[in-house]
This record gives sequence, structure tokens and C-alpha cells, in this order.
Amino acid sequence: MSNITAADVSKLRKITGAGMMDCKKALTEADGDFERAKELIREKGLAIANKRADREASEGAVIATVTEDKKTGVIIALNCETDFVAKNEDFVALAEKILNIAIEKQPANLNELKNIETEGKTIEAQVIERSGLTGEKMELAYYDKINAEFVQQYIHMGNKLATIVGFNKIVSDEQVAKDVAMQIAAMNPVAVDKDNVPDQVIEQELTIGREQARNEGKPENMLEKIAQGKLNKFFKESTLLNQEFVKEGKITVKDYLKRIDSELTVTEFKRFGLNN
Repeated sequence: MSNITAADVSKLRKITGAGMMDCKKALTEADGDFERAKELIREKGLAIANKRADREASEGAVIATVTEDKKTGVIIALNCETDFVAKNEDFVALAEKILNIAIEKQPANLNELKNIETEGKTIEAQVIERSGLTGEKMELAYYDKINAEFVQQYIHMGNKLATIVGFNKIVSDEQVAKDVAMQIAAMNPVAVDKDNVPDQVIEQELTIGREQARNEGKPENMLEKIAQGKLNKFFKESTLLNQEFVKEGKITVKDYLKRIDSELTVTEFKRFGLNN
């Protein structure tokens, strides 16, 4: 039987991203054969996925890209359990591979993306296989896309959050588009403009406003007016075009875009983060 050293275990862990004990067990079973040990870890993938189904996969990579013509953008999130695995080169490579497939195929939804076959396996099967290598629960947790005349992506440092934003016309200065994508990342707006805020959100804000005013002892006949005022403040703080432009202050995002082009506006955006 081969003598399994700590250096051997560390080497296999670096290659696979699997846990130290899993690497040691695999090397022992494989009698020191690294290739067989990697296969043994891979074969455990489905069992690990089932065993860890109730675990929280709160780390991972959230990345985005756009087509060459800037007409379509996509975001995907590949989740895992620990930051150690999230930073593993093979894990990041798998996330980027899935992203490239998503932008090429542009599936309608997350389920369609999971079931796309490449290299003889579905994307979901490849994620499960990777789970076997790392010993952690993994899941393709998010996918979305937008189409517009011009789409810009932004990936926050560390691959923890990404945004895509669509504009109604081509943005000649790409930094302008990136500024808006970064605004979305920083300020997490609920909608493009107040007309895009869902009715249930509006009603919820009005209800909260009435209750706050009532708890402050305001007269009943004033509650609706006060709630409406709070709603208007909510629109200003929580809708993209009406938010203060964080890069400059004192002007709104809408004002910033008008300064660049009087007809330029945002049509849609998507934002996803690991702590969304």
C-alpha cells in the first residue's frame, strides 16, 4: 500500500477543491493513484448532492456578459458552500463555461439552461459532477437575461454580485452605461421608474406609511396624505431613474442620462447577488 503523505492530500485538494478528509480517503482507496483518486471523488458527486440537499449554498460566483452586438445580456449564479471552493479555478471555469453557453443559447429560463447538453452531459449533470470533486453542495441558482438596443454588464469585485442594464438606444460612451450598471449594483432599485413598481409593492408601502403615521399619533384624516408622501419618498429612493446618481450626487440618474442624450433612458435591468 502506498504511503499517503500530507503533501499528497494537499496536492489533490488543490486539484479538486475537495475536503482534506475526502482527499485522504480517495487517495487511500486509490492506493496513491491521483487519477483514480480524482475519479473516486467525481463518482461521489450524486451522493454528495443528495446528502447535502438541505445545506445552504450561500457562496459562489455571480457573473454576467453581453453579446458582441450589445443587444442581449445574461447573468448566472453558480453557488457552493464555501468561499474556498468559490475561488477555486476549476469552479470559476465551470461558471464561465455555463455563462458562455447561456449567452450563446439564450434559453428561456433557468430550467432550460440546466438541461442544455454539452460534451455529452447536461449542465445540471456537470454541476453535480463538480460537487463530487469538491465535496460541497453546488447548484446553478440563478439565470436571467434582457434584450435591448444596448445592454451593459457589470460584475462586482469578487464575483459576488452582477447586473445587466438595457437602454432604449445605443450608448456611444460605454462608461455612461457602466455608471448606470454600477448604480444598480450599489443602490439595488426595485424598478426602473415609479410606473414599473408592482401594485402589491405600492400597496405595501402605503400600508406601512399609514401605520407609521397612526403610531405617531397623526389624525386619521391625515393618514392617507402622509402615506402618499412616504410613497413618493420611496419612489425617489428606490426607483432607478429617480435615485440620486451616486457618482456625482445632487442629480438623479434620469438627469444624468438626459445630460448625455435627451432621449436616452433605461428600459430594463436585472441584479443578482449572493445575499440578494
